[in-house]
Amino acid sequence: MTVAALIVAAGRGTRAGPGGPKQYRMLAGEPVLRRALAAFATHPGIDIVLAVIHPDDREAYEAAAAGLPKLAPLCLGGATRQASVRLGLEMLETLKPSRVLIHDGARPLVSPGIISRSIEALDAHAGALVALPITDTVRRASDGFAGETIPRDGLWRAQTPQAFHFAAILDAHRKAAGAELTDDVAVAASAGIPVAMIEGDEANMKITSADDLARAERLLMNGGETRTGSGYDVHRFGPGDHVMLCGVPVPHTHGLVGHSDADVGLHALTDAILGALGQGDIGQHFPPSDPQWKGASSDRFLAHAAKLARDAGARIVHVDVTFICERPKIGPQREAMRARVADILDLNMDRVSIKATTTEGLGFTGRSEGLAAQALATLSFR
Repeated sequence: MTVAALIVAAGRGTRAGPGGPKQYRMLAGEPVLRRALAAFATHPGIDIVLAVIHPDDREAYEAAAAGLPKLAPLCLGGATRQASVRLGLEMLETLKPSRVLIHDGARPLVSPGIISRSIEALDAHAGALVALPITDTVRRASDGFAGETIPRDGLWRAQTPQAFHFAAILDAHRKAAGAELTDDVAVAASAGIPVAMIEGDEANMKITSADDLARAERLLMNGGETRTGSGYDVHRFGPGDHVMLCGVPVPHTHGLVGHSDADVGLHALTDAILGALGQGDIGQHFPPSDPQWKGASSDRFLAHAAKLARDAGARIVHVDVTFICERPKIGPQREAMRARVADILDLNMDRVSIKATTTEGLGFTGRSEGLAAQALATLSFR
């Protein structure tokens, strides 16, 4: 089963006021669209992410999407949302997904749980709609005055994603071309596709106005939990002509002795992420007594910790590694190490810090008997 996410971001968003399309406005340091894309691109149940954008937004999109995994080549949208979705579905057709989640690029706070429930609903249903039941009194207005009360029983506020079996919703969109229906559930209904309701989340708001941006920023800053984990690792020097540090081979007069590749930087960082998750330490997940890990590349350990974080609904916000050694010199390889860690964790490089210090000749590192590293990882949970 292949699951695709289709992120619709071709609108102009004029109600958000001056400052460019709302999906490219900054939200807590990142573009709105990047947050929407990342929610799906980092979800373990999603295999492909395709964005549908306005032809004028290529440069803004490339900047917003840089470095994210699972992205298919972008699709240019049409004159209406419905046309944009159809064009996106037709581009996805060549990739043969079995299921698709269609999501508004202006909903940046969709949670991993909503995505998971949308996928799972398709095990039993032809379609699924994320929505919230209306709890306020609803009235019809007449000439600026309060009119009749509308019974709210059974009324829901539709959100996205809206999930479907791929072939059925593509066929429905093709048949409904030009009808200007309001959303994909309406398209599905026109083709007789039943759609189940999934309860959504108030945080899964759509950015429409400048006030919405401010509210979303408050939710991001105050609505989640932040945890910090620490890690520490040591390996002694032995025979060899290089050491592996944060995934980079560094020339040296000795190697490091260990069951895997003895990368103290990645080992400490793996432990830091596991610590923030409350998931024990690296030895519990990759026992040194297990021969399959003999000589293993430590990027596998770090990637495993990153996946556990995603599965827990956490976002790795920042990592910091400090090497403690007299030699080799870390400075010449620092940027390569930052780039490698950023690649493994799918982070921007400005969220990766790597530095080094000495012990002024004191202790085992001062005597150049081995090398140590300590790490901190900051994770955000929502």
